[in-house]
Amino acid sequence: MYKEQLDMTRIPRHIAIIMDGNGRWAQARGKERTYGHQAGAERVHHIMEEATRLGVDYLTLYTFSTENWNRPETEVAALMSLLLQHLEEELFMKNNDRFRVIGDIGRLPKVVQDACRHLEERTKNNTGTCMVLALSYSSKWEITDTVRRIAQQVKDGQLNPEDITEQTISENLATHFMPDPELMIRTGGEERLSNYLLWQCAYSEFYFTPTYWPDFDEEELCKAIVDYQGRQRRFGKTGEQVTEKQTAQ
Repeated sequence: MYKEQLDMTRIPRHIAIIMDGNGRWAQARGKERTYGHQAGAERVHHIMEEATRLGVDYLTLYTFSTENWNRPETEVAALMSLLLQHLEEELFMKNNDRFRVIGDIGRLPKVVQDACRHLEERTKNNTGTCMVLALSYSSKWEITDTVRRIAQQVKDGQLNPEDITEQTISENLATHFMPDPELMIRTGGEERLSNYLLWQCAYSEFYFTPTYWPDFDEEELCKAIVDYQGRQRRFGKTGEQVTEKQTAQ
């Protein structure tokens, strides 16, 4: 239904997703939370393939936050194991997709770090959609890390404080290699950003859905994009200004 409504000339270059609701999805079925995480990990493959089909350049998935380290050790261990199971090189190579990871990677188990770096290296020359996993990530961590990096550049005499601009900050963020998200999707019914891409989402369009992540299928993704395509992105301008610019083009 929604696939037929898509304007393929206005697909967002970058879609970011907060994949929420795995645990609640499992509990609603009388299962352990880890059952929901398994279903959620499998859902990632389907959404990634649909993003590739649609021509999305970047798909960034909030996979594990710095706050998630506070969860029960058994759940954290299960999530790390799932990561290793689903970092499938064959799938990326088949679809010509790339893989990147952002976050405080040093906190991850070494075997997970090694798997991520290997997949980044193997897929770096692919030209399809780039799937970016936010692992051990939070915006507060990222911005703190960025401030430290810029402060070191000032200390080393490479940068004058008065020359620091918004672009300087963006170039030192973990996401420096990709554009800001045009569309931010959160599944599971919550309506907050949960410390995710706060700088980058200054002008993103937000889409909140009650659908739990394991049930967020390709049609749900298309529905979110159709909703996005029905909005007018003004970036601080008036609607009239945007319309006049579009007419002139």
